[in-house]
Amino acid sequence: MPGFAAWPAQGSPKEEGKALRGPVPREAHAELTADTGRPDAVTAVQESNLGRIPELTPIRVGRMAATPFAFLRGSAGLMAYDLARTPVTGIGAQICGDAHAANFGLYGDARGGLVIDLNDFDETVHGPWEWDLKRLATSLVLAGREAGADEDTCRAAAHDTVGSYRRTMRLLAKLPVLDAWNAIADEELVSHTDAHDLLGTLERVSEKARANTSGRFAAKSTQAVDGGGRRFVDAPPVLRRVPDAEAAAVAASLEQYLTTLSEDRLPLLARYAVHDVAFRVVGTGSVGTRSYVVLLLDHRGEPLVLQVKEARASALLPHLATAGHAIPEVQHEGRRVVLGQKRMQVVSDILLGWTTVDGRPFQVRQFRNRKGSVDPAALAADQIDDYARMTGALLARAHAHSADPRLIAGYCGKNEELDEAVATFAVAYADRTEADHAELVEAVRSGRIEGEMGV
Repeated sequence: MPGFAAWPAQGSPKEEGKALRGPVPREAHAELTADTGRPDAVTAVQESNLGRIPELTPIRVGRMAATPFAFLRGSAGLMAYDLARTPVTGIGAQICGDAHAANFGLYGDARGGLVIDLNDFDETVHGPWEWDLKRLATSLVLAGREAGADEDTCRAAAHDTVGSYRRTMRLLAKLPVLDAWNAIADEELVSHTDAHDLLGTLERVSEKARANTSGRFAAKSTQAVDGGGRRFVDAPPVLRRVPDAEAAAVAASLEQYLTTLSEDRLPLLARYAVHDVAFRVVGTGSVGTRSYVVLLLDHRGEPLVLQVKEARASALLPHLATAGHAIPEVQHEGRRVVLGQKRMQVVSDILLGWTTVDGRPFQVRQFRNRKGSVDPAALAADQIDDYARMTGALLARAHAHSADPRLIAGYCGKNEELDEAVATFAVAYADRTEADHAELVEAVRSGRIEGEMGV
């Protein structure tokens, strides 16, 4: 049948993965070479600001200038430039594209439970699995440094991220396919990754996440209006009301959004009415993109808030060909984000969809869907390693949904060669990021680029 592999399957994915160690030795992943054509940090930030709302880009620059870890969070495109010049096996997977340590977190499932997984997919593409792993390892070195951990601890975190990824991929490769697809349930993560020192932190984050709902956001950010209903209240610079025509365009776009949902979701949304639309500034890497919150109320006045967030082309896209990966055809950037998210997560927001507003692509999702996150830069030194192992396992689980875990596991193997190599890369790239960050800070101070700090 079309779309199905020939049965019985030919060859051994595990042996194919092993064979890749010849042309691409695992120790080669330690490489980080200088490239004379590399854009300087300030130029890279300026280029990534193109197409964003000009008055918001100083906020983005200011946030990136806060710390080296913050700089990394906002510079996925610059790192992709560098990663495209490092060895890759050629094994493709649906990758996050921005798999830094702060892009994992808790969110609510359809039945009120909490799930922990990757939770940001703005840059998602089909590309080299190594890119996600190296970005995650590097981010843990930077987060550890910011938290005050010593260098041995930071390197160990990068090393154990890769080790956890490798061991998890080996586990998934050994399981029956259906079992592997849903393996390592969230309640098993702590024991699977030996992350017991994180238990208290995860419990506190979970408690906060359960209270992080549309209702709570609406209670703080809206006010009652005459005749019933509610509307958003200005809270600059993060939340502001928009002109009626702009609000109407966003509200009208929800008709297209409904066509991207599974039909069984439509009766649910039909029981709500749109009451207001506001503009809301989003996180570090996305600051300056167009992002709206839409207030819907049911017959009892209970709120549901949707986020309608602009979906720009992935910052990784221009660099895939350099790494020898095909450039995928993108029909709609919002669709790319949503489908990439569904391919990587075990459970996704039931209201994920996409739409177009004034010719620009957007993704649509629930806002404040019991989301919570661990701040890796605020962890104690003895927790950094636990968090590294947990996120490494989650990344392996996500990649195994689109790449055969037997193939990646065959390449990664049983020993620590890959762990050592990527840890070496991560420390070197963290050093490079600190230099890039220092360059941006100096550019803000000298007035070469405008940055609004502390916003």
